[in-house]
Amino acid sequence: MWTDTLISEDWLRSAVGLLVRVVEVGAALVIFAAAVLAFVRLGRVVLGRGASSGAGLTPVRLSFARLLALGLEFQLAADLLRTAVAPTFPQIGQLAAVAAIRTALNYFLGRELRDEAAHEARAK
Repeated sequence: MWTDTLISEDWLRSAVGLLVRVVEVGAALVIFAAAVLAFVRLGRVVLGRGASSGAGLTPVRLSFARLLALGLEFQLAADLLRTAVAPTFPQIGQLAAVAAIRTALNYFLGRELRDEAAHEARAK
């Protein structure tokens, strides 16, 4: 095939490996930023209204959950990239298991977001 002469499999593996690390760092940064932002917002709610007010916590939870879902999607993208170049059957099985777990987490997180948003809309 003509691509064999232009791009070697070793080079492609190295390039994809670098891309995987970049996407994983992006995922980690999104999750870390989400946690920091949630802590700051939580602090404002607790200091501003007192710990007994649960109403102010819902927006904090919703924004945190949205960013966590985004981070999970980045991690799934990194897993997909990892198996993009000549995957072995064990790698495919591992990807399927990890993808299923992350997809389930994302699904339940998304469902909770929708439920909380609907609850907030009804409360207004």
